[in-house]
Order: sequence, then C-alpha cells, then structure tokens
Amino acid sequence: MIDLLIIGKDGQLGKAFVKASREQKLSFKAYSKDELDITKNLHVEKILKKIKPKIIINTSAFHVTALCEKKPLDAFKVNCIAVSNLAKLAKAVNARFVTYSTNYVFDGKKGQPYFENDIVNPLQMYGLSKLAGEMSALNEYPSGTYIIRTCGVYGGGYSGSKSKKGNYVLKILNEARTNEVIRASTKQIVNPTYAGDLAKYSISLLKLNPKPGIYHLASEGFCSWYDFAKKILEYKKINVKLIPFESNEENINFQSPLFSALQNSKAKKLGIVLPSIEDGLFKYLVEI
Repeated sequence: MIDLLIIGKDGQLGKAFVKASREQKLSFKAYSKDELDITKNLHVEKILKKIKPKIIINTSAFHVTALCEKKPLDAFKVNCIAVSNLAKLAKAVNARFVTYSTNYVFDGKKGQPYFENDIVNPLQMYGLSKLAGEMSALNEYPSGTYIIRTCGVYGGGYSGSKSKKGNYVLKILNEARTNEVIRASTKQIVNPTYAGDLAKYSISLLKLNPKPGIYHLASEGFCSWYDFAKKILEYKKINVKLIPFESNEENINFQSPLFSALQNSKAKKLGIVLPSIEDGLFKYLVEI
C-alpha cells in the first residue's frame, strides 16, 4: 500500500506534491491528466483498486474562471461530478480523500478574511461548481473527506499552470519585460499562496489525522493584486511603472469576490501555520 496517490501531477499543486513527497520520503504514485482522467470513473476505480493508497490527493480542477462561464457543464463535470465519484471510490478502498477548493465560494462582502464556517455565496460558475463539489464529496464520504480551500495559487516553476498559461507572478514578470507601464487591480483582496507551501503544509495537516471536513490553507496575511505585483517587481529589482486600477476584473464576463482572503482558523488550532505572502513569493522567485 502506498501513502499518497497524487492526481494532476503536471499542475502547479501536483508538481509541488510530488516534490514534497520526495523530500519527505513518502511512498507515492502520481498521475497526469492523460494518465488518469478523473471524469473517467471506471478507469479511476481500476487504478485505485490496484494500488490501494492510504490517501488520495486530487489537485485536478476546471479552474479558468472565464471558461467556466462559457462551459458550465464541463466545469461541473470536473469540479463536482468527478469529485463526488472520487469520494465514493475513496470510501470503497478505505482511503482518506483530499480535494482542493477555492476562495471563490464566497461573495467577498464580509470585508475581512473568511473562516471555514462562514456563509458561502459564489458569484460565478467556477465558485458554484467548486462549492457543489465540496458538498457532494462531503455527502458521499463524510468520515474521510478533507476539503482544503485555498487562494491565488501560483507555482509550477517557469511554466506555471498549463490551462492558465502561467500564473500571476509569471504574468507580471512577462509584462514587465515588454512594457514600460503595467497595471494591477487594487480592488480584489486575497492571500496569494505558493504551491510549494500549500503541498508541504497539507501533508503536515494530514499527518495529524485531523477530523475530516473543510480546512483553509492559504498564506498568512492579505493584500491586493496591486500590492502583490509591487512586491514581485521589488524583489526582482525591476524598474517599470505600476499603475493601479480600480475595476474588479479586466474580464467583465464574470464576477469575482472583492475581499476573499481566507483565515486558516482550524489548521492554526492544530499548530499548522503557513508562511507569509512575502515568504512564499520569495521562495517561488528563488525556484524560477
């Protein structure tokens, strides 16, 4: 029996889990989307019964927010139905099930970081599909499901996220190479989270064998995307003009919560405290 089955090894978080598992000398199997497509239930069942993992880590998601608006059925297929089926299969092989959710399950109107038990109210198809995935997984397997909500994940080395063609840090660095002036939003307040930290501290949490349910794991502190972009340029000593803009989104085809930073209250009570936003950013810039 292996310790971890990592689903989505080519993604930002999947890559981080593979690295953290190697560093901690955990036995694991990791699959890419091509090798294990979570929407193909019979194939997933066959793999799970063969390798019998102790913990299933699902990092796969349909997470391009604008595309979720255009293809809601695809978003629900990946973020809800497949997650529900994974929870059911995990129960069948007696494995703990971990899947990742998002700050987008909240509407951002609270004006301060969200706790795990705060009222959810997604504003767009992405958040709605992820919330549906949370509820269905917990309904299928309440005694063994861990929902880990996070915020603004970045990582994956130079490539970042395949589906997003990078990440926010790489976007700012790329724009700074070709433009004398770049723009960033002051409206959205978040806690951008380094995938390396998220994987490492997820493993730390799971080693404690806590009560199943919903946990928040995101970098300590919160800031606007403008403040984060400013810090990126400062750390890299790049001299370009950064202009703040106040609109919620450059893409107006969907709504995003304005203040959606997360408070890691349940994990902190167990002694799990993630590094600061600044510390996570510094580590990623060293990585790339």
